[in-house]
Amino acid sequence: MALGEAGACGRLLLWPRVVLFGDSITEFSFQENGWGASLAERLVRKCDVVNRGLSGYNTRWAKLILPRLITKSSGAESTVAVTIFFGANDSALKDLNPKQHVPLEEYAANLKSMIQYLKSVDITEDKIILITPPPLQESAWEKECLAKGDKLNRHNATTGEYAQACVQVARDCGTDVLDLWTLMQKNQDFSSYLSDGLHLSTKGNSFLAGQLWSRLEKKLSALPSLLPYWRDVDHTNPEASLL
Repeated sequence: MALGEAGACGRLLLWPRVVLFGDSITEFSFQENGWGASLAERLVRKCDVVNRGLSGYNTRWAKLILPRLITKSSGAESTVAVTIFFGANDSALKDLNPKQHVPLEEYAANLKSMIQYLKSVDITEDKIILITPPPLQESAWEKECLAKGDKLNRHNATTGEYAQACVQVARDCGTDVLDLWTLMQKNQDFSSYLSDGLHLSTKGNSFLAGQLWSRLEKKLSALPSLLPYWRDVDHTNPEASLL
């Protein structure tokens, strides 16, 4: 039997998928010890974890491209969870970083717009998790800025306002939310969670992975492993097990 004929005998295997949509903190999440890689490892043979992180992007740009990433005919049906993780760039100071800055009210409106779009392609609120930006360690990030000839272009208190707006959007829209900004600062020095004051360190990636999994586990725990364990394949008649 030719391979093409064999494929025609069985049903197409559609892997469910989790889409990670965000800025550089999402784009970098598949690096070694990254939070996205950790999630993919937990869900291997159950789910594809798709990285749609775009370094430097804000919600103004994200809302424009989301309909190009997920449509009814391309991926929405198999999507079991979506994370929306923006704010680190939106909250950049307008006078020092006007290209990435998005005003607070527009940031909230953009998040709502993305949730409404996902709902329009039948990805319901219970499948959506908003993630707030992490806290900003200003002295470390200032060193990064100065090295590029720039001034400190973000403040932690401002980032906190965007985090609060993100939490409020989740409440208003009925989605889950992971308030990273608050959780990372709870009773502790949060600097060890960050590699450069803005992006996550190994410890920060581990922290986010754990927090996110605690929210995703109940959504995804019922997903079966795809295809039988090798010991359970009937080696005398593999077609009976695999097709």
